[in-house]
Amino acid sequence: MTIKEIKESFMRVHEIQDPLFDLYKDDERKGVQIIIKQTKKRLAHQQELKDAFAKRFNIEREFWNQGLNQIAGIDEVGRGPLAGPVVAAAVILPHDFKLLEVNDSKQLTDKKRRELVNVIKEKAISYAYAVIDNHVIDDVNIYQATRIAMKQAVLSLTVQPQQLMIDAMDVDMDIPQLKLIKGDAKSNSIAAASILAKVTRDDLMIKYNQQYPEYDFCHNDGYGTKKHLEALKKYGATPIHRKTFAPVRDLTKN
Repeated sequence: MTIKEIKESFMRVHEIQDPLFDLYKDDERKGVQIIIKQTKKRLAHQQELKDAFAKRFNIEREFWNQGLNQIAGIDEVGRGPLAGPVVAAAVILPHDFKLLEVNDSKQLTDKKRRELVNVIKEKAISYAYAVIDNHVIDDVNIYQATRIAMKQAVLSLTVQPQQLMIDAMDVDMDIPQLKLIKGDAKSNSIAAASILAKVTRDDLMIKYNQQYPEYDFCHNDGYGTKKHLEALKKYGATPIHRKTFAPVRDLTKN
């Protein structure tokens, strides 16, 4: 076989025990040995993904073993920005969910999040999100607004969850809850919710950018970047700015 043909064959290899490795291990062609090395590296990376993914299902698996099958992971995006809403999402994943790249949304590129979010929606038993605008945030504070968003997301699920898993928060509901610090890195359910919440909020901020292009919302998502702060000083606050957040609050005082 030519090196090109061998490369194509190894691209179809998914196990380190594949007989192709033994078949070509003594092949003296440098190109063949490079292909073998690259394939082993690819398989090792894939195994690392599988192991990490399985570990992020440990907590859900404990609940499933107790007969609790409807486990909702909950996360939020947008607590820190100076403008825009806070968005929470709730996701119930099936036992056979195998989207290995699902992880803390902050660890993923925008392109990857957008690829994953459609599959999450397709595979999830149920998912929902809630958007709480800046006016409510100013009225009740960001912590309470986040709790409201999480509660609304859970209530919007088409399936009643038996257990909630929440990233570092609690929700005003009677459903049993497990609060996990950095939960989006410990639970696939919370990670899936973080991806859904992130993409939903990013899309909202892109729309707001069309209304208020001076503030660069499509790049800063409402966070206080240099360009955003300069626009605030020059143009003042928009209707979507959080008036109780410094420096917006300090700007309105002046």
